[in-house]
Amino acid sequence: MLDGLASRLEHYMDLVSARQTLVASNVANADTPGYKTKDLDFQTEFLSQIEGAAPRAIEVAGLKTRNDGNNVSLDREARLLAENALRFNVASSLLRSEIAAMKSAIQEGRP
Repeated sequence: MLDGLASRLEHYMDLVSARQTLVASNVANADTPGYKTKDLDFQTEFLSQIEGAAPRAIEVAGLKTRNDGNNVSLDREARLLAENALRFNVASSLLRSEIAAMKSAIQEGRP
């Protein structure tokens, strides 16, 4: 049971990390003419990653494009950074809880 949950949490945290890298790239390219915002379809990528596939970045549709062709919204990216931090904190707390439960079970079994 722990292996399944721990494995899924690990995949989830890997995906959050990949998204963090994309968001940081978006912020870094906020002033790059022609740069298009990239993101992950989080739910689809999570299910794919459980099956062993690497995350794929997609261009985000529906964002306002400036005259230079760039469509990065720093407000959107700041929100995604905060959301990602929250997701990572929740996942790491769950993983710590699972490890603590296993450690407790091991210690209780000792003579």
